[in-house]
Amino acid sequence: MSLTQAASTLVRHSARQPLPALRHASAASVQQQRRHRADASTSHAQFKSPFHRGQQDSPDTTVIPSFKKYRGGSETGNKMFSYFMVGAFGGLSAMGAKDTVQNFLVNMSASADVLAQAKVEVDLAAIPEGKNVIIKWRGKPVFIRHRTSDEIKEAEGTDWQKLRDPQPDSARVKKPEWLIMLGVCTHLGCVPIGESGDFGGWFCPCHGSHYDISGRARKGPAPLNLEVPEYDFPEETNLIIG
Repeated sequence: MSLTQAASTLVRHSARQPLPALRHASAASVQQQRRHRADASTSHAQFKSPFHRGQQDSPDTTVIPSFKKYRGGSETGNKMFSYFMVGAFGGLSAMGAKDTVQNFLVNMSASADVLAQAKVEVDLAAIPEGKNVIIKWRGKPVFIRHRTSDEIKEAEGTDWQKLRDPQPDSARVKKPEWLIMLGVCTHLGCVPIGESGDFGGWFCPCHGSHYDISGRARKGPAPLNLEVPEYDFPEETNLIIG
């Protein structure tokens, strides 16, 4: 056998049988990979959730985690702050509601000029006996008659029960010598003329209504007597209407 043939045979034999060192390195690599897989499976199997407390085979899923370390301040202090804020906002809301209602009532109330016309004061000493005076009260005329003794007797002596609007003279006056009435005809709202008519009282020329010296309807279309407003005598010669 030649030298060349011997060398070829040695190379083929070496290729068929790997070296021991290579076999040892390959086996070590395989074992290392197996250890890594075992460690990974072991670490995954031993993981415990912070929300599961109790045994691993039957974890308690109803336990709520505690967040105490995230709270700011004590529980009593937080409650006091909440109560303070609720009370402060409640007080501010009440004040706002009060101002709103107060402003609404002020706007709805009568103005100063309307209140000034609510009552009228009259000096009776300036009205002589047997004379009429007409004043304006709440946009309406008011008749003030200083009656004589004869007019008083005539008004009291009338058979008032037979009138269309039966009313005695005593029910229409507080003092017999003073007759106070609204100067508005009860038919259609005209203003009657004083000291005229068939009964010596007032006459409405618009439709022919006649009133006597007590302001009672006696003739014509007027259905009711002249209206008597609210009035009072705070002093002997002082009259307040309204």
